[in-house]
Amino acid sequence: METTDLISVQLICKYYKIPEDFINRLQEFELIELRADANEVFIHKTQLKKVEKMARLHYDLEINMEGIDAISNLLDQVSSLRKEIISLHNRLRLYEDF
Repeated sequence: METTDLISVQLICKYYKIPEDFINRLQEFELIELRADANEVFIHKTQLKKVEKMARLHYDLEINMEGIDAISNLLDQVSSLRKEIISLHNRLRLYEDF
């Protein structure tokens, strides 16, 4: 991971108006990865969309961390299944062309 792709957790919390404890809880549930350098904690910029989605689930819909964990796992499974369906569809199309 390059340091140019990392964003300070403090900056994220200030921008999204969420407490740093929320980010720490997401890491405890292994929903995101944090990286600590010196006295500051960072998150990779590719995980910002995930943090935003989980913050909305938690603060707007009042879903607890366990619920967010379950939802995240289900969404990951759906994404994986979609990729598998596309792959299988492409393989089927290959055989149909003969």
